[in-house]
Amino acid sequence: MATTGNSDTTDRTLHIRFREGDDDRIEDALAALDRNEAPEPYFEVVYNDPADVHRVTRPKSLELLRAIVQHDPGSIRETARLVDRDVSQVHRNLKELEELHLVELVDDGQSKRPSVWYEAIDIDLPLVSPDIGSDEATA
Repeated sequence: MATTGNSDTTDRTLHIRFREGDDDRIEDALAALDRNEAPEPYFEVVYNDPADVHRVTRPKSLELLRAIVQHDPGSIRETARLVDRDVSQVHRNLKELEELHLVELVDDGQSKRPSVWYEAIDIDLPLVSPDIGSDEATA
């Protein structure tokens, strides 16, 4: 994970999962709350459609996300300049990433500023269907 240069040591990774969330992490967080402890932060998005995972991992999407994380652009127009693309294309892609809960478009005066809170994405994409037992999958 990249560091931000400050002393904040929180994990700023967004976890993307296909079809199933990390139930163990949820149970750990609930157990910590029961003990009156603050659970370790953990952020995930679960997609049920493989097309959504594909939209995240397209080169144009990753290029936009990297530009936002590395340069913190002040507008969609500035983002388009950073990636050397047409503003309308970048706007359309950013709206798509917003629908996928990966980007927030923040009103900033007359323009919208793309914003993300994470510095890395971890994608968990199982190749075996969760309803097939491991014995059946290897048979």
